[in-house]
Amino acid sequence: MPAPATLTVDLNALAANFHALEAAGGVPVHPVVKADSYGLGAVACATRLTAEGARTFFVARTNEGERLRAALGEAPAIYVLDGCLAGRAERLRAAGLKPVLNTGAQLAEWRAAGGGACGLQIDTGMNRLGFRVEDAPEPFEGLDLVLSHLACADDPAEPMNARQRDAFAAAAGRYPGTVRSFANSGGAFLGADYAFDALRPGVCLYGGGPEGRPDARIRPVATLAAEVLQVREVPAGESVGYSRGFVAERPTRIATCAAGYADGVMRANSPKGLVFVAGQLRPIVGRVSMDVCAVDVTGLEVATGDRVELFGANRMLDEAAAAAGTIAYELLTSVTARVPRVYV
Repeated sequence: MPAPATLTVDLNALAANFHALEAAGGVPVHPVVKADSYGLGAVACATRLTAEGARTFFVARTNEGERLRAALGEAPAIYVLDGCLAGRAERLRAAGLKPVLNTGAQLAEWRAAGGGACGLQIDTGMNRLGFRVEDAPEPFEGLDLVLSHLACADDPAEPMNARQRDAFAAAAGRYPGTVRSFANSGGAFLGADYAFDALRPGVCLYGGGPEGRPDARIRPVATLAAEVLQVREVPAGESVGYSRGFVAERPTRIATCAAGYADGVMRANSPKGLVFVAGQLRPIVGRVSMDVCAVDVTGLEVATGDRVELFGANRMLDEAAAAAGTIAYELLTSVTARVPRVYV
């Protein structure tokens, strides 16, 4: 029997998105599988992507890389975006991980431990991680990848995109023979001059659109669904949930569903959240609780045991995120560990 709430991951859709990104950029795709593949399960996703031809992956943390290495074996390259933090060099080397070096201190730490294959991040204007262009080191042994990160790739009209592209092209030219990786999910669709040698997408692999809205080129991958625990008739004038967050203006049929903020359903879904149930989109009403949420199913044939879709093919991920006042990245990574991942 399915759990009261489940996150179903369509690995065929994941593979289709991988190949759509390949076609868009015209260069190899190096998937970002950090944060457990944005909550979908890094081992399962990376295993399928390896079968589709992926040979290089990116994680954020050393322990993420260690888990992925243990699952995938020695073959794929795994880069750690945090870089070589103090005291981490031996762990990185033991697991065959490649740090993406972000500072002079990290470069010194890596060299002191014996060095080896690594990446280098150049900050081209985001001011997050990486060497400033003017502070970038001279070429050194072991460097096989240079990357930067777009700050506004989800807005193709933003002039900063071109400024970053040009700054990266100039900076990366100092490191001949290295792989140049610049475009993230949104950048993959900005044009061939953004692709360089390898794309580095994340959210588009997992079903989010490159501009923060649904895109026909990207298939839904994840479906968060929950069981209806109880259906009740609420008379006009009575309220539903904590703090009387919803007061019925007319007799209203309410389905209480087995997903709340402890499962990753954000409280901000009230009052704009919708779910797909019995062939229709229906509103979440009242306050989202820890374990349940309430849905107005007035006029629908809905019974205990039926399931509602909080996001998926019928309630698109980006639209669900916007209704909660957030983005697809946060919506996916907010689905908690108590929700089983089911792979199809």
